[in-house]
Amino acid sequence: MTFRSIGSAFRVSAWSAPLVGLAALAGVAQAATPADPSGTWLTEDGRARIRLEKCGPSEKNLCGFVVWLKVPLNDKNQPRIDFKNPDPKKQARPSLGHQLILGLKLNADARYEGKIYNSEDGKSYDVTVWTEEPNELTVRGCLIAFLCKSQTWNKTTDVLPGQLTGPTNGAGGPRTDPEWTPAGKPAATGTTGTPGSTASTAPKPAAPKPAPKPAAPAGAPAAQ
Repeated sequence: MTFRSIGSAFRVSAWSAPLVGLAALAGVAQAATPADPSGTWLTEDGRARIRLEKCGPSEKNLCGFVVWLKVPLNDKNQPRIDFKNPDPKKQARPSLGHQLILGLKLNADARYEGKIYNSEDGKSYDVTVWTEEPNELTVRGCLIAFLCKSQTWNKTTDVLPGQLTGPTNGAGGPRTDPEWTPAGKPAATGTTGTPGSTASTAPKPAAPKPAPKPAAPAGAPAAQ
């Protein structure tokens, strides 16, 4: 995931100060009603589609999942896995369907901020996301406070081959990290092991109980 640098120098003259003040007030008013960024977004480099949706307690957080990859297979023609993850338990998980945006929270500017995981280097970064245009999402990532870059993601409504369209943690859908799994729901359903597969492993039916033997008539000899 590649970000571009943001920020530029500018001057504010004395006569323009009132206009700046009005713009600041307008920004505060706009921040009071944040736009909902839920939906599926194409990353700026075109290599992935990310589905954003509300999560966490009372669905006040924002989580994001990789639901499509332009190149889903590695050099060995096998599904890509998160082998650079610092957690050994996650290094074998498929790249398609993993959670990369981890429960962002609204900040004072009514933008969502928190952590984003980059599977390309196995590192997590501070991130802020917001949308001001119906079909554009600004994603601003920071390695450190003064080293921040941004991307513009575009909203998508179509479905491409290989795209996960099922519900989160359901058949044919992405998977949450354990800390963001809704209470009472498993982190992932049983599948055939193929990312995007909708075939689930159904529980085996319980064996039927044998019918009770009829009571012997009174006075009859007991069975040997």
